[in-house]
Amino acid sequence: MLYSKTTPEQKRIRLRDALASGRIQQFPGAFSPLSARLIEEKGFPGVYISGAVLANDLGLPDIGLTTLTEVATRAGQIARMTDLPAIVDADTGFGEPMNVARTVQELENAGLTGCHIEDQVNPKRCGHLDGKAVVDLDTALKRIRAAADARRDENFLIMARTDIRATEPGAAGLKAAAERARALVEAGADAIFPEAMGTLEEFKAIRDAVDVPVLANMTDFGKSRLFTTDELQSVGINIVIYPVTLLRIAMGAAERTLEAIAAHGTQEAQVENMLTRTRLYELVDYEAYNRFDTSVFNFQVPGRY
Repeated sequence: MLYSKTTPEQKRIRLRDALASGRIQQFPGAFSPLSARLIEEKGFPGVYISGAVLANDLGLPDIGLTTLTEVATRAGQIARMTDLPAIVDADTGFGEPMNVARTVQELENAGLTGCHIEDQVNPKRCGHLDGKAVVDLDTALKRIRAAADARRDENFLIMARTDIRATEPGAAGLKAAAERARALVEAGADAIFPEAMGTLEEFKAIRDAVDVPVLANMTDFGKSRLFTTDELQSVGINIVIYPVTLLRIAMGAAERTLEAIAAHGTQEAQVENMLTRTRLYELVDYEAYNRFDTSVFNFQVPGRY
């Protein structure tokens, strides 16, 4: 009802088991607590919480403007609504290594299952845009060491994201990405997120470089075509995310509905595309709240009160 019945510790163990299962794990991106519940109802094994989505939902571009407090608070609100493990985008860790350490502990406290920390410079930008810059290897490793050392729950997943592939053309960039991925694992990363891979062969090169789970980012309008789970699993990918898809779909529907109201003076033409009142009440578990409320207020208050 109010919160997930599964503890954060149990969710972290569940994620570890899923990543070791040999089956690719699909994590759609939740843009709200209610969307996380919908992801769970549709049978997905986990929830992803995108830094771009959190920023965009605040009306901000994805350039590192959100704070640790904003991200931890909203991510915690999303994670509490589902029994599924939830991984959150922690950008560059919100500062220097000591800030990275605090970030990990705040996200643990918020009930997240894991996070990823990237090697971009500040201000960062969306991983599928051009003109990115990454920090030197020593700085990238310090971030991951700080994250791994700071966690209290050994099952909290520390994922390292590297954007270095895009900084050099051709084979040189891919080689640099593989080398950095290996170094990040040695520094304590439990998984690797190679950003902006262009082909399945590039994903395979990273898969072959490390012995930890590897994530594929299937973002809409990105650097690669939208590979299927079968294609990604064929090159050994363990987890795939769809970070902004639900937000884009929802905002697209909202825009079309507003245009219809402005044009026709009514939303009537869009009603058939809406989530019904009944379905909405199912998602928020209205009936359970009603049962709980009835069980509490089942007495008579004396008149003198």
